[in-house]
Amino acid sequence: MQQRRLGKTDIEVSALCLGTMQFGWTADEPAAIAVMDAFAAAGGNFLDTADIYSSWVPGNPGGVAEEIIGRWLKARGNRDRIVVATKVHGRMWDGPDGQGLGRAHILRAVEDSLRRLQIDTIDLYQCHRPDPETPIDETLAAFDELIRSGKVRYIGASNYSEPELAEALSTADAKGLPRFVSLQPRYSLAHRDDFEGPLADLCLREGLAVIPYSPLAGGFLTGKYRPGQPLPKSQRTYTVKRYGNEAGWRIIDAIDRMAKAHQTTLAAVALAWLLAKPVITAPIIGANSVEQLADLIPATELRLTAAEIATLDAAGTGL
Repeated sequence: MQQRRLGKTDIEVSALCLGTMQFGWTADEPAAIAVMDAFAAAGGNFLDTADIYSSWVPGNPGGVAEEIIGRWLKARGNRDRIVVATKVHGRMWDGPDGQGLGRAHILRAVEDSLRRLQIDTIDLYQCHRPDPETPIDETLAAFDELIRSGKVRYIGASNYSEPELAEALSTADAKGLPRFVSLQPRYSLAHRDDFEGPLADLCLREGLAVIPYSPLAGGFLTGKYRPGQPLPKSQRTYTVKRYGNEAGWRIIDAIDRMAKAHQTTLAAVALAWLLAKPVITAPIIGANSVEQLADLIPATELRLTAAEIATLDAAGTGL
């Protein structure tokens, strides 16, 4: 699998990042282990998780995905070959410091994540979302402590708007604090307006790695949803309500035709469109099984023509 530089860091990551939100939710531990094994065998080295995964599941207190990853890393003895990214912000314990991006929460949360992951250093520690209750310089100063202590290598942001990201970068520069090296936005052929424009321009200008989540629009771009057909069993059928409109079906039709022309999957075409963007480093994919993963890996070898990219750009305009 192709390797790409993670922004301005010295880290090389695979062109696809394996997301783990489903671990302990729609994928039990044996399935998660099998998926990570297959991803690594295909040349993948980039895992993304978060401390809260998957606390919305009854009986899951959060931290379960990190624990599964930690056991896998220890069993395989491959820590030196895997880039581990996790996120902080969500509520993990009761009390005023149980969530957010304040110093007290970050310093306790990182210790918990390190313990669950069974590692000494987190390669990329990310703000899961902005915290309007905490000044950005307090957050960056806490990250500075973690970097200086060797517990974190680099920091990133997720779900930040252009003004929020610009403020964080300018504050870091003005106060000599660590800069975000990456951004995790929601971005796909079916969900474009939040990222394209000023936010994408800022990332490109500042050399940030962009690792978009939901690059298949919650499974919509895999083609498993079709107009007029019964919905399959899935935790994410809500995506049809969001994207199953005239514009959405137009995108499905376009990637369907390209998938047939290239003898590949619709998912691979949708991911290849992202990978062709100069600002994109590694889309975050998710898979509940090795079979699902196999539909996604071909994206790294698929080269769309300029005409095909223009067709997809036009099909998804305004989304």
